[in-house]
Amino acid sequence: MVDAKFSPEISLKKPSGNNLLVLLTVLLLFLILGFAQLFDQLASFSEILLLPLVISAAVTGLIGYGMVPFLRRLKAGQVIQEDGPQTHLSKAGTPTMGGIFFVPVVIIVALIGSQLAEGAIAVSLVTLAYMIIGWIDDWQILRQKSNKGLTPRMKLILQIAIASAFCLWIALTQPSSITNIALPLGLILPSGVLFWGLAGFVLVAESNATNLTDGVDGLAAGTAALAFLGLGILVARETPELGIFCACMAGGCLGFVLHNRNPATVFMGDTGSLALGGSLAAVGILSGNLWALFVVSGIFFIESLSVIAQVSYYKATKGPDGIGKRLLKMAPLHHHLELSGWAETQIVGVFYLMNAGLAILAIISSL
Repeated sequence: MVDAKFSPEISLKKPSGNNLLVLLTVLLLFLILGFAQLFDQLASFSEILLLPLVISAAVTGLIGYGMVPFLRRLKAGQVIQEDGPQTHLSKAGTPTMGGIFFVPVVIIVALIGSQLAEGAIAVSLVTLAYMIIGWIDDWQILRQKSNKGLTPRMKLILQIAIASAFCLWIALTQPSSITNIALPLGLILPSGVLFWGLAGFVLVAESNATNLTDGVDGLAAGTAALAFLGLGILVARETPELGIFCACMAGGCLGFVLHNRNPATVFMGDTGSLALGGSLAAVGILSGNLWALFVVSGIFFIESLSVIAQVSYYKATKGPDGIGKRLLKMAPLHHHLELSGWAETQIVGVFYLMNAGLAILAIISSL
């Protein structure tokens, strides 16, 4: 009989979905309690961040037990790309559009917790608007039983329209100082009229970046939870209503991971991923934390960059036969890692730890 500690199967054991759910929960609690102690604001952070996070996670998790079977009965099954990782083919038929149940729940909890504060209402409307774009896209895909939903052009037009409306609201209601971008070491970058183009770009880019990251069980929801909480800790003291909103979004993502952890019983679809990105960007813009938003979104940025690099390299190396070379085995980056031999849970675990580190970096560099 082989001693367990020398068993290669045990020593190389990969983390399970349950392990990752526990890891995510521990990281979120560590961020809240750790910085509450650092800022000497345990009571304040418990009210603004911890309680909303716990409530949103519990409500979302419980509702999911009813909504996942409902989505299955609707036959809202995911259509899997045939040219994707072959291990994903077994996921065909898993219910998608999960964002339809956790995003509205989070928004309701956030609005109640913030007592219908103006800022919370504004970012909630942006979140819902991006969720609707995603839902239309998901519904078209399910209806046509293909991976073709909204055309990229139409999706982009809708995203730009929402971003423009939000920027217009900010210009009419917020002080002109909002165009000053805070950088590390107390530096301020006055952007003037250029701020509006940057803000619009950030909203569209962030929503698409989270969408690209949503390709492995628990990845987008977990990394978004950490990003939201990192941003929430930063804004909690000056704009508590946005802190509450961020904590609720983080909690909603955690509750969703309960059902989306490997092996996932539901996917969030564009309904959830577009909403998460638009929501995160809206909070960063409205709170004047564009730098911190960039840092906490590091995983999403890297995933987007991997797609851009892949497409650019393929076009640049295209030969007379019209076929180019691939920089990665497959984009986004998480698929490249899968095809390189990484297990899904290994990718998710490493990305969780990286995003927790980015959240800490964003908070410290913005002090």
